[in-house]
Amino acid sequence: MRPVTTTDHAPPATPVRALLPLIVPALVVGVGSSLLLLAVTAISTRFKNVLWEVLPDALGIGRYSSLWVIVMLTATGLAVGLVVWKVYGHAGPDPATMGLVDPPLPAPVVPGLLLAAVLGLAGGVSLGPENPITAANIALAAWLGRRAMRGTEADLWAGLAAAGTIGALFGTPVAAALILTESMAARPAPGALWDKLFAPLIAGGAGALTTVLIAHPTFDLALPELSGSRWGDIPAAAVVASLGALVGMAAVYAFPYVHAAFRKLRHPVVMVTAGGLLLGLLGTLGGSLTLFKGLDEMKVLASDPTGWTFPQFALMAVVKLTALTVAAACGFRGGRIFPSVFIGVALGLGFSALVPEVHPTLGVVCAVLGVLLAVTRQGWLSLFTAAILAADPHVFPLLCVAVLPAWLLVTGRPQMQLHDDGTSLR
Repeated sequence: MRPVTTTDHAPPATPVRALLPLIVPALVVGVGSSLLLLAVTAISTRFKNVLWEVLPDALGIGRYSSLWVIVMLTATGLAVGLVVWKVYGHAGPDPATMGLVDPPLPAPVVPGLLLAAVLGLAGGVSLGPENPITAANIALAAWLGRRAMRGTEADLWAGLAAAGTIGALFGTPVAAALILTESMAARPAPGALWDKLFAPLIAGGAGALTTVLIAHPTFDLALPELSGSRWGDIPAAAVVASLGALVGMAAVYAFPYVHAAFRKLRHPVVMVTAGGLLLGLLGTLGGSLTLFKGLDEMKVLASDPTGWTFPQFALMAVVKLTALTVAAACGFRGGRIFPSVFIGVALGLGFSALVPEVHPTLGVVCAVLGVLLAVTRQGWLSLFTAAILAADPHVFPLLCVAVLPAWLLVTGRPQMQLHDDGTSLR
């Protein structure tokens, strides 16, 4: 009998000829995903300038006065509610039931979904563009791709579009690879990991490079350097990340109840308009920095870490957390990553203001890590996002330690995503 060798049990290598035909489609999907993101961002930014600068100036009203904030958010809720009610496809499924990467929606739903997203981004709603843009790109890629390449599966195009969009959002394909790795772990399939990541990495790289070359985005908050780690930073990192996770979990546990309360209003126009009114009231309480998706606003906070007191930082974090919960539950279309990062930045700076021994950079990255773990339940995404906020290599080992106790607090708990019956996913 011939002796058994390790090569007898080795899985067959994926032929190069199976990967090469995916290069061009991956490049096209990646570039297209980035261009759609950039287009939506540009349109919403121009519309935001009209709503929050041109219009109030013409009317002689303060740009961020309490009256204008309430009027604008309520009007935004009314507009989005009308889109959800009347536009074909109702701007997609209930966003409370949707994740960042989901199966493709029907392509005709995309215009209404993007319109609702643009209105929310421009109107000051505390949600980001990531969920609707990713859903739109997946729907379009699956619809066009399966017509261009007969016999291909929708999952192929969904993976390429998700990678291209996430790469474009973060300006690097690394984030896309990390998120897709978690997805593949949840749905294991035979084959080498890098064979399965080959085309998505191309799409993510194309999307990232397109965004970087056109828009030059950056997540670096220009925080003070740590100048080396100290022994005391280890427990501080673990405590801050755990506190951030607990704060995020407060929103997660409240989410199904807030969602159920809005569903009692029944009509989408009433639900989203009521949500807009609540967001307007929250905006008057927390100030203008608690409006919008939070990317530009968190840079304002980080530019002056000592410019606010602990109660002020805490108030902004609580208001933003409440606004995120309300916006996601009442029917606005948007993502939760960017508002969660703002919450983490405010919390981290607040912890540093309360306990000066906690370095501001350490406080920010660890609090962001904790909040994102609770809200997204994606470890790699949370680690990556927290790390890119500070261009300081000393934060990496601290984050790798801090993620462990924070993950123990969130794993197995309800998620900030609901089943169709209104119960939380786990």
